[in-house]
Amino acid sequence: MDKRMTYREKTDIDNTLRLREVLQSLPPFCRDYFRAMESTTTTKTRISYAYDIRIFFQFLLDSNPAFKEYSMTDFTVDVLDQLKAVDIEEYEEYLKVYKNGEKTETNGERGLKRKISALRSFYAYYYKREMIRTNPTVLIDTPKVHDKSIIRLDADEVAILLDYIEHCGDQLTGQKRVFYEKTKERDLALVTLLLGTGIRVSECVGLDVEDVDFKNNGIKVTRKGGNEMIVYFGPEVEKALKRYLEVREGITPLPGHEHALFYSAQRRRIGVQAVENLVKKYARQVTTTKKITPHKLRSTYGTALYQETGDIYLVADVLGHRDVNTTKKHYAALDDARRRQAATAVRLREEN
Repeated sequence: MDKRMTYREKTDIDNTLRLREVLQSLPPFCRDYFRAMESTTTTKTRISYAYDIRIFFQFLLDSNPAFKEYSMTDFTVDVLDQLKAVDIEEYEEYLKVYKNGEKTETNGERGLKRKISALRSFYAYYYKREMIRTNPTVLIDTPKVHDKSIIRLDADEVAILLDYIEHCGDQLTGQKRVFYEKTKERDLALVTLLLGTGIRVSECVGLDVEDVDFKNNGIKVTRKGGNEMIVYFGPEVEKALKRYLEVREGITPLPGHEHALFYSAQRRRIGVQAVENLVKKYARQVTTTKKITPHKLRSTYGTALYQETGDIYLVADVLGHRDVNTTKKHYAALDDARRRQAATAVRLREEN
């Protein structure tokens, strides 16, 4: 039996321990809510909600005179019944700019919506169980999130990016050249994989070497929510991965990181931040007008796949979207472009 602990299992253990620490700082009655949502959410989601709920109670301490003598652990569930819709609206206003110790925090549209959604879920739990009589969160409007246009690389920019990663060492000298040669095959394989499969950066860093199947040209990824899925790749990805794996064989990883597919320069499993940094570093040399991140490489793949197939359901499946409406929203502009083509595709009469 394989006793190897997967990256996801390790992450879940770390997140569970972090969640316990956060819960210690929250009012004791909150633990029932987080225990109830355990079977339907990931540990990462629960931590995010715990931080969001803690901000709510900090708001009450900072802004509501009725609780000026309280500490956070003094709150009991009946405090939720003491608040009105106007208090929730004041909280929404507070979230736009607030102090977290010495640090000033801000929230844009998406941050506001997530934190209000977390509070609504929190209230709904106690209301449904008749532990409170009112739910003021349903009386306020959901924060509006305006759609943004998809930022992605054009086909020629993809080619330029990969060529640059492969050959930019010619422009470097000294230690920069040494570091580049050391990480070149890894960086090329990593970016090629992101561009050639559309996997999320979190899925990419979570890959173990055993997850790569060259017989079928597929990788086993763990999607949001914990579902495993095989994502297939083409010959360009295969070539880049095989070249990197030759280099990887010469690396002696630190204990506990032996199974990681991609290593950092410190011989550990590479992290999300490191991948984001290397993508930005290379992309800056290709375009200065687009802020390219690993997620934008995912958008680049999704766009190319949709343009080639016209199958929005296939794109949703490959990208791991649980709701095809999410995919439709992101690629609506492409649908519009296709509809515009229809205006000239059919000729009613031949021109004289």
